[in-house]
Amino acid sequence: MRAQIQCVGDILSHHAAVRGDRTALWYENETLTFAEWDRRARQIANGLIAEGVSQDDRVGYIGKNNSRYFETFFGCAKSRCVLSPINWRLASAEVVDMINDFDIVFLLLDRDFASLEPDIRRHCPAVRTIVGIGGASETGLEFDAWRNAQPDTDPQIDVKPDDVLLQLHTSGTTGKPKGAMLTHSNVLHVGRHAETGDIGPWSETDINFISLPFFHSAGTCFTFYGIYIGAGTFIGKEPHPDIIFDAFAAAPITRAGFVPAVIQMILNHPRFSKDQFATLDYIFYGGSPIPAALLDQAIRNIGCKFHQFFGMTESCIAGTSLFSHDHDLSRPELLKSCGQANSDTEIRIVDADRKPLPIGATGEIALKSPCIMKGYYKRPRETAEVLVDGWYYTGDAGYITEDGYLFICDRLKDMIISGGENIYPAEIEQVLARHPDILEAGVIGVPSQKWGEETKACVALRPGKTVTEEEIIAFCRQYLAGFKCPKSVDFMEILPRNATGKILKRQLRERYWKKETRQVS
Repeated sequence: MRAQIQCVGDILSHHAAVRGDRTALWYENETLTFAEWDRRARQIANGLIAEGVSQDDRVGYIGKNNSRYFETFFGCAKSRCVLSPINWRLASAEVVDMINDFDIVFLLLDRDFASLEPDIRRHCPAVRTIVGIGGASETGLEFDAWRNAQPDTDPQIDVKPDDVLLQLHTSGTTGKPKGAMLTHSNVLHVGRHAETGDIGPWSETDINFISLPFFHSAGTCFTFYGIYIGAGTFIGKEPHPDIIFDAFAAAPITRAGFVPAVIQMILNHPRFSKDQFATLDYIFYGGSPIPAALLDQAIRNIGCKFHQFFGMTESCIAGTSLFSHDHDLSRPELLKSCGQANSDTEIRIVDADRKPLPIGATGEIALKSPCIMKGYYKRPRETAEVLVDGWYYTGDAGYITEDGYLFICDRLKDMIISGGENIYPAEIEQVLARHPDILEAGVIGVPSQKWGEETKACVALRPGKTVTEEEIIAFCRQYLAGFKCPKSVDFMEILPRNATGKILKRQLRERYWKKETRQVS
């Protein structure tokens, strides 16, 4: 039956009909059955329509993980609107720019971030309605009361598989956010990996824990695996060890999604005990490979199986899987792999002219699958650069072995991945260029035991000027989210450049990565 469903809103209606009384969603002290969840989704769909949110209009969400997000996810799915969660860690100016660029007309704003509301009202003219979560907005709208005032009838909207459902922000080497448009068909295909075995065994008896942020494809798409199969979903507000421990004490969780840095935090926390994770069968992780020492510690102290993803926002995090049987400490070289292609995914390695290379040769990684995005919102040129004849060109460099394992060697683009967050050096460099004492700057990623990579600014000062590392970092914090700011600064007399004047990032990186087997996390 699930295989015949073509639009995301229908999957929740299916579960409501088949297993309506079963607990589907846990969040803090609340629970929802599938039937209650589906009813709320219909109410939200009707509420959006009543507010004049037209088909294909963008609905924004700013807040930490909350059950209301996935109520709205399905409300948008049933009303043919597009949900666009925004990174709550961004600075106010960044949030305003993204809301305007994404043409968001209706915004859900968690009261934890109420300080953003005046700037949004002042600088985002397209936003017609702001609804508060956890308290009323400045105009008195509070999410639960607004939702409960709506009828729970089926909105009867004709939704197509190729309609866009999610618009998740990603960036390129310029650092300017782009909206990756993911369709109903994209999202359903990634969900189906939970029944094809591409991400290991899943069943409706599982309870899936997610604390990865929903503004990431890893947060939203990983959550959808359990939803698709009819499993329970336990939402953690954020990936904090105390929240994680409390969740495992509240429900018999069997699946969980983390990044390696969070696994390390769990193991090092004073509250940790193996008994807390007795029901956990699998940890799914991504963002970077897991170090062999950390895997050994986790296997001994947590005792579950491990599964790694390689994918990106543009592919709904789908691409390859390193299965539990590949997490073999006697084969540590395999732990540096991203695994093998999913059953519905083709991978090829290409040269600079995008011609296929032979097995073992290093080049750009390209993917083709039904999970690949429709394109970037209002970015036809950038879309055409990465999507050609159904192939998505990732900007990552790697090679494939004879037995189909994919290894990443380097990143063709300048992007840094730190603790699962994508960070774009050009965005930081543009801020550093505003500093009156800095002549030139280049930002690179350097190895980090905790986060995989962290940002470093290499700067040359103007003649006669002095400024400290702390002052430069504090300057960046005025304009950028904290996670984007450099964690360290190196001072240089002059930055290396090529004949055309471009800063040689690879040369800047060499001293930090020369002892590493990979040139990225």
